[in-house]
Amino acid sequence: MLKPNPHGDSPSVDNSSFVDPTAVVIGAVTIGKNVFIAPGAVIRADEPESSIIIGDNCDIQDRAIIHALHGTGVSIGENTSVAHGGIVHGPCVIGKNCFIGFGSVVFKTKIGDEVCIKHLAVVENIDIPSGKLIDSASSISSAEDVGSLKRVDDELKKFAKCVISANLELVKKYKK
Repeated sequence: MLKPNPHGDSPSVDNSSFVDPTAVVIGAVTIGKNVFIAPGAVIRADEPESSIIIGDNCDIQDRAIIHALHGTGVSIGENTSVAHGGIVHGPCVIGKNCFIGFGSVVFKTKIGDEVCIKHLAVVENIDIPSGKLIDSASSISSAEDVGSLKRVDDELKKFAKCVISANLELVKKYKK
């Protein structure tokens, strides 16, 4: 369901993208090319002066929630995946080629490119440099936490690319 917010801002979805009919996209939301929005996803830019931009070739999976607070935005870079039940809450910037795992929460933060956040992690009020790995069930909210992060290995980068590839195939099939 695509609908305007109370301020009259309506979503903009590229024709090459697929938004499942059970997903809810409200307000000043821009969805790029070849994006897959799965069943039950909620993407809301309904508070005053809020906005959300989802870059090309992203996938927003089942029950993921993306929301921007009053006067803030969320920007998700191309080739990024927000997995099942993930929450991205603005203000937030997520780089390109990132993976946000099942049930993870990202709030008030900036994530660099090629960051992998595994499952059930919380990343709050901190910047994460490019190429870092956040392990499952981690809580990252201080410079000390960031300093202890490992680099994403090639296996996880390959996994993230496979997730994007699989969902881009779904876009093609659903658009037929």
